[in-house]
Amino acid sequence: MRKFVISALMAATVLPATGAMAQSYQEARQSQERARDARQDLQDAHRYGDRHDRREARENLRDARQEAREDWRDYRARNRQLYTMPRYYAPRGYAYRPARVGIALNPAFYGQRYWIADPYRYRLPAAVGPQRWVRYGNDVLLINVRNGRVLQVINGFFY
Repeated sequence: MRKFVISALMAATVLPATGAMAQSYQEARQSQERARDARQDLQDAHRYGDRHDRREARENLRDARQEAREDWRDYRARNRQLYTMPRYYAPRGYAYRPARVGIALNPAFYGQRYWIADPYRYRLPAAVGPQRWVRYGNDVLLINVRNGRVLQVINGFFY
């Protein structure tokens, strides 16, 4: 009887946390879809609408993107263990310096050792063609592996 009560208490404490995690993931997906829809509405307003329609569509897109960022931050805060990585070791002879879009990195920084193999796990967009997400310190960079150019930077991604 005692084992049954203890296992019931353990299940009661684990199940609500699982439901909250699924809910936050679903909220994040829905807010991303709303941002895509708002972007499409803005394109339609540029094609067919007047300046008031464009202004309203820009405001809606800004609000949808802000909501998507907040939902992602909530997801990241609830799943902190996923975004906690071991210490970053730069290639031998190099040191971390903040990156920005447009610079070309040395190939040692975006070798296969630094690739993020499953970007979906971290809710990053898919890298297409010769692009790869790589870890650079606690940041994440989208790199064109053909020429080493940085296409996108997300600062402070990992804890």
